[in-house]
Amino acid sequence: MNTVNLKEGMPTLEEARQKLTSALVLARQKKHSAIKLIHGYGSSGVGGTLQIGIRKSLRKRRKKGELRQYIFGENWSIFDEQTREVLDENPSLRKDSDLDRGNEGISIVIM
Repeated sequence: MNTVNLKEGMPTLEEARQKLTSALVLARQKKHSAIKLIHGYGSSGVGGTLQIGIRKSLRKRRKKGELRQYIFGENWSIFDEQTREVLDENPSLRKDSDLDRGNEGISIVIM
């Protein structure tokens, strides 16, 4: 799974959204089945600007059909039904180091 660090360089939300757009285009071109987005969680304890904004963008993009689905890091677990379905379709994703870690600073995008 390709990993894209959206928080690298401390971008604004708009800059991170531009990175997201580029990452999705590249993933489609390279026919990747999934990408992991690192957006961070934020230091406030309730989620940061990037986490909230990127997740909102993922919801909109799914509605538009630009991606098949997404799984937020806290749900990226073998105990989550949606995750199990994804892992059944893409067994290689079981090797991901964030699986079952409850990492709210990531999101998994299924193309």
